[in-house]
Amino acid sequence: MGLLDSFERGLERAVNGAFAKTFRSGVQPVEISAALRRELDTKAAVVTRERILVPNEFTVRLAPPDYSRMNDIGRPLIDELTGLVQQHAVAQNYSFSGPVQITLRQDGTLSTGILQVDSTTVRRDVTWAGVLDIGSQRHHLNVGRTVIGRGSDADITVADTGTSRRHVEVVWDGKHAQATDLGSTNGSKLNGERFERAIVEPDSTIEIGRTRMVFRVVPEADGGA
Repeated sequence: MGLLDSFERGLERAVNGAFAKTFRSGVQPVEISAALRRELDTKAAVVTRERILVPNEFTVRLAPPDYSRMNDIGRPLIDELTGLVQQHAVAQNYSFSGPVQITLRQDGTLSTGILQVDSTTVRRDVTWAGVLDIGSQRHHLNVGRTVIGRGSDADITVADTGTSRRHVEVVWDGKHAQATDLGSTNGSKLNGERFERAIVEPDSTIEIGRTRMVFRVVPEADGGA
């Protein structure tokens, strides 16, 4: 199974459960991901031998019923689609001129089950932020050290008796992140593997006790707590 196949399977799982009943007809999330991938391939422009430029801002136009279903998912769907676009760009050696932005828009001229993608290349200066997504909460990482644990003196407190008071420390320098287990009782895992100190890549999962945290790098405007 290829990287993108695996990613799209993850996207399908992300909309199961509470949302499963809404997808009996009409546009499916995986259809949107495929359309975005085609848009990248179609609009790819060879600038130099080492640089292939692709659009970075996308508007997905949907019929009103499809828009309503997709919009109900909200930010998790946009995050998954953004991740797909970024992963496909890496796989194909594409370059962006600015941050990837995806917007869903209602279009009454389209029939249910039909979607269209508009794209453009927008150059912007971007400041990137490191964040930790814990459940439905997003926590901004200040440049420097952030301690996570169940103690009141931790920078991010988690209500998890399986964690130590000061369980793990994440250091963010504005571009890269590193995690260190602070001698916790039950240890820490990065993407399922125990660690004492490790570099944390974007979209990696840190597990402490029963708590799962996903590290992401996002444009500064999206990085608020």
